Amino acid sequence: MHSRRDFLQLAAVTAAITGFSGNLTRLAAQQKLSQADLLKFDSKGQVTLLHLTDIHAQLKPIYFRPPSENFGVGAYEGIPPHLVGEEFLKHFNIPAGSPLAYAHTMVDYVNMAKTYGRLGGLDRIATLVKAIRADRGEDKVLFLDGGDTWQGSYTSLKTNGQDMVDCMKLLKPEAMVGHWEFTFGADRVKELIAQMGYPFLGGNIVDNSFEEPVFESTSMVEKGGVKVAVIGQAFPYTPIANPRWMIPEWSFGIRPERVQEHVDKAREDGAEVVVLLSHDGFDVDQKLATVVNGIDVILTGHTHDSIPKAIEVGKTILLSSGSHGKFLGRIDLEVKDGKVVGYNSGMIPVFSDAIEPDKEVAAKIDEVRGPYEKECNRVLGKTEGLLYRRGNFNGTWDDLICQALIEERDAEISLSPGFRWGTTLLPGQDITMDDMYTQTSMTYPKVYRSEFTGAQIHEIMEDVCDNLFHKDPFFQQGGDMVRVGGMGYTCAPKEDKGKRITEMTFLKTGEKIDPAKKYVVAGWASVNENTEGPAIYDLMEKYITEKKVVNMPKNEAVKVVGM
Repeated sequence: MHSRRDFLQLAAVTAAITGFSGNLTRLAAQQKLSQADLLKFDSKGQVTLLHLTDIHAQLKPIYFRPPSENFGVGAYEGIPPHLVGEEFLKHFNIPAGSPLAYAHTMVDYVNMAKTYGRLGGLDRIATLVKAIRADRGEDKVLFLDGGDTWQGSYTSLKTNGQDMVDCMKLLKPEAMVGHWEFTFGADRVKELIAQMGYPFLGGNIVDNSFEEPVFESTSMVEKGGVKVAVIGQAFPYTPIANPRWMIPEWSFGIRPERVQEHVDKAREDGAEVVVLLSHDGFDVDQKLATVVNGIDVILTGHTHDSIPKAIEVGKTILLSSGSHGKFLGRIDLEVKDGKVVGYNSGMIPVFSDAIEPDKEVAAKIDEVRGPYEKECNRVLGKTEGLLYRRGNFNGTWDDLICQALIEERDAEISLSPGFRWGTTLLPGQDITMDDMYTQTSMTYPKVYRSEFTGAQIHEIMEDVCDNLFHKDPFFQQGGDMVRVGGMGYTCAPKEDKGKRITEMTFLKTGEKIDPAKKYVVAGWASVNENTEGPAIYDLMEKYITEKKVVNMPKNEAVKVVGM
């Protein structure tokens, strides 16, 4: 009989000999990880905040490769969350090869994924939430949903978000905010909110006619004998980044003056702790913390950043809890005489193999996915290489989409939006319908085919780049750089607008893009209402099925300088 120590030593030797951390090592890693270990936390004070954000309708465990570049500019260059890889590990003192190194970085990603397995799964998250409530007492725990919850999967698209509302209700959040939720349209959003049973907050959303509030701004609750105000902040640029015609009567914005009014009102009403549940994005909320007084905690979302512990901006504690269900954020607060006097924070990585699925939520997931399971599991093809999306400039999933756009729409250049949602496939994995929809599931999916001059293409590129790298985060509208097929370019993020994009090259001929010449361009996710063309997911289903096997080479057509 081998001891556990012998088993782990054997696994390490096997990995060293073969150069591959295979099933034996994975079993060893899983033995090292336990649900109890993941839940270990130095509890503090009277209030526990739990934060889940940007799950993008992923009910099942997934792979999600963290970005290999995440550039910050201005005051935010080289600080969290704009650290990746070895620099991230060094900054947070995380050992290479550890579970946290895998959860937070792309370092040796494929081998680490094979070792530690998938993360997430709403049934596993439910287990953690229920365990923390049982340990701390339900009267002390406040579980909050940071938005981008309803969109991003085959079943969420087919049910118009019903699958996510039905499942999330079982976790009993005490408030949520929104962004991609609004792409189901105003009427559907109101229908689903009526079913939730907990507040949908949006203090920065007003109607266009009289600037009256559309949603409640604040939810006041008592936890651990402490009065806590939760103020909701929806994604401020929703009508710009997404179709305005889907929510024609609503106006958004950062509106820091309104946030200050909501904070002041909460304090007047007796709030001892003020929490901003925000979908602004990490850098926007770092700045917001410097211009709004009286916020104790900002739980931020939208930019999909994950950091192992909260940071402090002045007197405000700020935590970003990742995406796709990979993490559950936690902050414990000690409150005395109406003030936060101490806290402890952490991020719980949701290692799916180490956590017992919650039976109630697992059954509901099976129920809502049941009618679609066969189609979700239908295999379209196989990938030889790693397929991922995240990165400021490139992702192999987007390279594949750009290639398909050019070939299927007989285009010279293709554009794919810099969405941050979308899961990862390891080399050799089948590509299922479910996998493909994690990249393309949206309510405005039409693929357009148009002519643009070289000057117009340059203007588009500069506009998106300024959106990403404007030194003032209040002018950053979210997302990564537009992905490009058929064209190479050089980007200098620190330059001023109009000077960031140079060396635009038509890859087919090697010639510089001519500002006066027209090029046939294919793209998708246009915010224009009357866009014509096939749906992106139908185009990709056809393309992958016909290719059978895909393998995207390293993209060397984009060069980043000055960072």
